[in-house]
Amino acid sequence: MTRYLDPKNDLTFKRIFGEHPHLLVSFLNALMPLAPGRLIESIKYLSPEQVPDSPAKKNSIVDVKCTDNQGRHFIVEMQMYWSDIFKSRLVFNASKAYVRQIGKSASYHLLQPVYGLGLINDIFDHKTGEFYHHYQTINRYNTEEVIEGLEFVLIELPKFKSSEQAKFLTWPDKRRSNRTMACLWLKFLSEVEDATQTVSPELLNNSEIQEALSLCEEGAFTEEELERYDKYWDYVRTEKGIKDLARMEGEATGRAEGKAEGRAEGRAEGRAEGEATGRSKGKAEELERIVLNAYQNKFTVEQIRAFSSLSKEDILEILKRNKNM
Repeated sequence: MTRYLDPKNDLTFKRIFGEHPHLLVSFLNALMPLAPGRLIESIKYLSPEQVPDSPAKKNSIVDVKCTDNQGRHFIVEMQMYWSDIFKSRLVFNASKAYVRQIGKSASYHLLQPVYGLGLINDIFDHKTGEFYHHYQTINRYNTEEVIEGLEFVLIELPKFKSSEQAKFLTWPDKRRSNRTMACLWLKFLSEVEDATQTVSPELLNNSEIQEALSLCEEGAFTEEELERYDKYWDYVRTEKGIKDLARMEGEATGRAEGKAEGRAEGRAEGRAEGEATGRSKGKAEELERIVLNAYQNKFTVEQIRAFSSLSKEDILEILKRNKNM
């Protein structure tokens, strides 16, 4: 029986949408709110590495980046866990792509829009059940007035439950075919997971989704690629551990502060000091465990430093203390 890999993994996502332009065209036409008569016909892949103008500026890597037959730029990113940093990075990458279109002597009328699409396997907006979020630069008092240039779509995959939700998506051209394909692509990303063996007939009956599924078949990957696939999940779990640790620390701090308000000053100080010591010790032990786990899974010291709050020296000290150097 066929076993599928999760298309949300970095390896499979880039295999599908970063190597097969016709699938990326279908994906973007289905999910992006493009103007009537301005659907994408063809695309050209661009380097996912956005090189800065000078060494002092920040470099960035995106999942898939392309330009279409009309000169518009599209940046697509898959994110497993939500972070406000992700939203900032998406805006940063889109802005960089926008300003780098023309040289110093070129005219501004040559600038083409840049669209950012963020697919998040997490929930970031707990105030609404809407899973599709479309952002533009608009006049607050007359929302029909739009400054073109940058446009963003963020999709919360866990909120997407059925084709009924897709009916309420409103693209400028109102085409039902757009909503149908949007539903299929979202079902594909939401329902196909690691080691999935059974896929709904609705997905199998569409030629483009069927092709995407074939690209996720476990047997289509080499042993080396499967190791990279597993390593990505190790990175995701480590990143989640860091985020959960920060959240628990914040909650513990809030509880401690709330309790301290109702105590006498001397008693509160003594207990707070003891709780702080316990929290600090617990945090240090958990952080050390995460560092060791990441290092054992072949992450470099620089990679560990990038997703943790530790300095290079702190990481090296942990590894030395545990005889991993």
